[in-house]
Amino acid sequence: MKLVGMLGGMSWESSAEYYRLANELVRERVGGLASARLLLHSVDFAEVERLQAQGRWDEAGDLLATAAAGLEAGGAELLVLCTNTMHKVADTVERAVSIPLLHIGDVTAAAVRLHGLSRVGLLATAYTMEQPFLRERLAGHGLTVLVPEAHDRAVVHRIIYDELCVGVVSDESRRAYREIIGRLVAAGAEGIVLGCTEIELLVDQTDSPVPVFPTTRLHVEAAVSAALATG
Repeated sequence: MKLVGMLGGMSWESSAEYYRLANELVRERVGGLASARLLLHSVDFAEVERLQAQGRWDEAGDLLATAAAGLEAGGAELLVLCTNTMHKVADTVERAVSIPLLHIGDVTAAAVRLHGLSRVGLLATAYTMEQPFLRERLAGHGLTVLVPEAHDRAVVHRIIYDELCVGVVSDESRRAYREIIGRLVAAGAEGIVLGCTEIELLVDQTDSPVPVFPTTRLHVEAAVSAALATG
C-alpha cells in the first residue's frame, strides 16, 4: 500500500473527513485490521484564509508547495490536496514535488461522465464558483458547469466559512442549500457537484432531486484505489 500524503487543514473539519473516509475504505477493501497509510500536513487555515481574502494566491501557493515538498521528503508516494478552493494553486504545488498529485477536478469529472451526465451545477466557495480554475478543469472533460446566481453564491459562501468551517451544521442552512440546488436543477443541471469539502457535512443525496457528486468522498476513493493498486 502506497503512503498517501494529505495536504489538509483547509479546514480541519473536512480534513478529518478525509482521514476517516480513507481508513474506512481501506478497511472495507482489505479487511481485518487494515488501515490507510497516511502522512498529513495540516496547515493553519487562518493564515490561508487571510491570503485568499487578500488575493495573495501566489503566497498561498508557495505555502502549500513547501508543505507538499515536506510530505514527499517524509516518504509520501501520492499527494492529495484536501480542498477544492486551493486547487487554484495546484500547478504550483505540482511543480514543487516529483510525486503525482491526484486532482480533485479530474476525479469528479470522471464520476460525472460515468453517470452519463454532461451538465452540472456547482456549489462551492465564491472563489471556486466565480473563478475559472475548477470550472475549466471540469469543462476540459466535456462538462457544462452552471453556478448559482450572485445572491445564492453569497449564501453558499457565507455558510461554508461562517458555519461549516467551524463545525456548525444547521437545518436552516440545509434548507437554504436545498432551495439553491432546486434553482440549479430548474436551470438545467443534471447533477450537482458539491465542490467544497465542507459542504458534505451539510447536504447529501437526500437533499437533491438529481445525482450529487461529493468531491471529498470521490477524491478519497480515488486516492485509496491508487494507494492499493499494484504495478
